[in-house]
Amino acid sequence: MISDDDVERAVEWLTRNAEPAAKARAERLYLEAWVKVVLAQQMREHSELPVAAQDREARVSAPYLAALDALRTAVEVDEKARWLREAADAKIEAWRTMESTRRAEGRATS
Repeated sequence: MISDDDVERAVEWLTRNAEPAAKARAERLYLEAWVKVVLAQQMREHSELPVAAQDREARVSAPYLAALDALRTAVEVDEKARWLREAADAKIEAWRTMESTRRAEGRATS
């Protein structure tokens, strides 16, 4: 059974974590774009090579691998925030369903 206190805590958590979750999402989106910039910069470092070779060299470069690592971390933080939000939303929705059922049962017995 989900108590009113549980729901209240879930709503408070959602409110308290809105800004950090937004920042996590912004960081992820920024890094998704940044990885492309780093790839292009690294390809330019090897402009004397054919495009396929530029791409190969860029994708094994330290700056590109560092950007990918940063993106992995950002995705992990963003996804954790997303799943925690979904869990809080699910708890609230389950409580709403239980309350609706309780009210319907109360009307049926009246």
